[in-house]
Amino acid sequence: MEDNSQDSLIEFPCDFHIKVIGIMSDTFSDSVIKIIKQTDSTFNSSKIEMKPSQNKTYISLTCSVYVNNKKELDHIYSQLSTHPDSRFVI
Repeated sequence: MEDNSQDSLIEFPCDFHIKVIGIMSDTFSDSVIKIIKQTDSTFNSSKIEMKPSQNKTYISLTCSVYVNNKKELDHIYSQLSTHPDSRFVI
């Protein structure tokens, strides 16, 4: 029987782009940076692409994150998804 637990279309380690869409607030981007830095201490927050929605109600943050394995990537997604101001993580 094959072990499929390591099956992934992503080759690790790699830089992976994560888009987080959340409520526009003074603290949302800082919270996203803090969450990512828990896993990727080398994360360069100055390279985040930020795009506000037309009505400036939401903000989209595209972050390039360095991950060593699927477990790290899943952890970041999980933490970002459970943030109270997050609406989507893609």
